[in-house]
Amino acid sequence: MKHSNPILRHLYEYGMITLGCAIYALSFNWFFSPNNISMGGFTGVAQILNRLLPILPVGITSIVLNIPLFAVGVRKQGVRILISSLFAMALGSLMIDAMAAVHTFQPMDPLLSSVYGGVLLGVSMGIMLTVGATTGGTELLARLLKYKFKSLSIGRLCLTVDVIVICLYAVTFRNVNNALYGIIAMYISSLAMDTVVYGSMNAKLAYIISQKSGEVASCLLGMDLGITLLDGRGGFSGDEKQVVLCAFKRSQIAAIKAAVTAIDPNAFIIVCEAHEVLGEGFGEYTPDSL
Repeated sequence: MKHSNPILRHLYEYGMITLGCAIYALSFNWFFSPNNISMGGFTGVAQILNRLLPILPVGITSIVLNIPLFAVGVRKQGVRILISSLFAMALGSLMIDAMAAVHTFQPMDPLLSSVYGGVLLGVSMGIMLTVGATTGGTELLARLLKYKFKSLSIGRLCLTVDVIVICLYAVTFRNVNNALYGIIAMYISSLAMDTVVYGSMNAKLAYIISQKSGEVASCLLGMDLGITLLDGRGGFSGDEKQVVLCAFKRSQIAAIKAAVTAIDPNAFIIVCEAHEVLGEGFGEYTPDSL
């Protein structure tokens, strides 16, 4: 959602950051903390450094590790990412402490906590990333690595960094079970994050082969869908055919199949997943795109 009014746009962005921080705090307090499951990230790195050098406090070490990332982030995306991410870091920390003070969650089955904690964590990170904010650490590092590794999704980049940290955590603290559950949680988190970040750009693609391709094309155009006509030839018959190519949103699939089969019950329809569609009616590309 984009508002032309800058005040409304900022209210929307910081409202989404607040929502993301609330979900993040809930996932930490409900699923990760009481079950001693590592979340990876720079907090995990700080814990490792604290174990090796007890003189280094976890909180301050985590902040220091974020400083060079924020410096690069400001250079890449401007001061906006610094302000929004500092707001997210501060609010997320306050919400974690406030929630812990109000209610103490009891431990549960570690597998359940890994699954549901991973979902909530991924949703929270995805919400903040869609409005250009992070809580620092892994998410900010993945956001910056995206400039270098454009072919990898933001969730996969986060997963790679987190798994490395969790494995180092397991070696340092000699806690293999914690690491295994943490990896499950981070994998699910990466899937949830990608769903939130790229979900609006996901679509389906249909190849429609019909003897009445002209009528099918007119019908789809009447449904306000964009189409492309491709020249084809039947492999068995050798007949010239027109293939109707159409990208559409998931909610439109039933209406499209009903419309096409009403025109030609023998139409051959191939529906494929389109991971990302850019252009009118879908997403748009910018140099800072995730």
